[in-house]
Amino acid sequence: MLEWVVLIAVLSLVVFSLFRIHVLLALILSGIIAGLVSGLSFVDTLNLFIEGMGGDQAKTALSYILLGAFAVAINYSGITMSLVNILTRHLSNKRGVLLLSIAFISSLSQNVVPIHIAFIPLLIPPLLSLFDRMKIDRRAVASALTFGLEAPYIMIPVGYGLIFQQIIQENMKLSGQTIELGDVSLAMLVPGLGMIVGLIVSIFITYRKPRELDVKGYEPAFYSPKEQGSRFTIKHTFTLISILLALVIQIFSGELIIGALVGILAMFVFGVVPYRELDGVMTEGIKMMATIGFVMIVAGGFSHLLKEVGAVDALITQTEQFFSLSKVFLILILLLVGLVITIGIGSSFATIPILAVLYVPFGLQMGLSPMAIAVLIGTAGALGDAGSPVSDTTLGPTSGLNADGKHDHIWDTCVPTFIHYNIPLIIFGLIGALIL
Repeated sequence: MLEWVVLIAVLSLVVFSLFRIHVLLALILSGIIAGLVSGLSFVDTLNLFIEGMGGDQAKTALSYILLGAFAVAINYSGITMSLVNILTRHLSNKRGVLLLSIAFISSLSQNVVPIHIAFIPLLIPPLLSLFDRMKIDRRAVASALTFGLEAPYIMIPVGYGLIFQQIIQENMKLSGQTIELGDVSLAMLVPGLGMIVGLIVSIFITYRKPRELDVKGYEPAFYSPKEQGSRFTIKHTFTLISILLALVIQIFSGELIIGALVGILAMFVFGVVPYRELDGVMTEGIKMMATIGFVMIVAGGFSHLLKEVGAVDALITQTEQFFSLSKVFLILILLLVGLVITIGIGSSFATIPILAVLYVPFGLQMGLSPMAIAVLIGTAGALGDAGSPVSDTTLGPTSGLNADGKHDHIWDTCVPTFIHYNIPLIIFGLIGALIL
């Protein structure tokens, strides 16, 4: 029975979300259902759920809040509005180029400017009126943002990508298969190509038609500089230096929290943000990212509950009965197991250690090469990151696109990104596991 607990919990989460129940409440209710189905009492279920609301997820939430404050400080310098003005002035009649530019800017947040999703509530709301004038389907914007939040860490071994690929390498080694980091990077290019296909399809095929919304211009409610022109100033120079410092510290320390903290302090030391505004910047950063941070903490309780009752292990064990099937079908089953687990946990990074325990021995018995196993693990981990209601990869785009209340988290972000990225990931992940 335990092997069904994960499926029941994830299905409950999806159903609640589709009926537009807030993701926090959906997580709690789905966790309670999982606990009761597994045989725990209501009180024991809640205690186990609360027990998991800490650890790595709390650390992630703190990093998001600090990254939010860093992003607000960057915005205070005026450089964000300068970027908005450039996009508005030069790309106002170039829909495809604008959406690809947004995907590119989003990609930088994973590898070059380590602020992750914190840039979205600052960059996107001022562009909403432009999207509406151009009649751009916001689902295409959500797809572009999600591509930038996921594809870089899959393909590029810098910043978040380095962390992701190191996790794959380390957990493969722990499960009995060594592999060079360079081989992991090369192998992950295959599923990454699937993400590129999904981006092109979403922008130029699925959501190419104009979409009108009854939306008035949105005025962002965050700290803004007095002058919002596009002229490059000394403050912009110091802002770029602060961003570079944050990037360097983050790469060498391997800690987002330290990188964000150094970036914030540098902004104050260089005088980009006056000392008297320190409290305001931190408050705005907390307001901007607190909801996402708290969702990640609650998601930690949800995933902890599923793992502690043995539901994840039971699901993995149950998969062994399909080993007699052909290699193609077995790989598909393994990828779908990864999809279910990642949607429930909401973190591709946290899913890798769970999957490696199953995929390495299975891969070795199937005669797969180390690179093929790496593709299998990395793709299965990434599956569900796009499309999961509790993933920061979907929560981030919604935080910017729903600033005026006209963008639905499930139907306008989760469903479109699930379709356009998870399907190509499965196809290209299967191809990669077979040919490498």
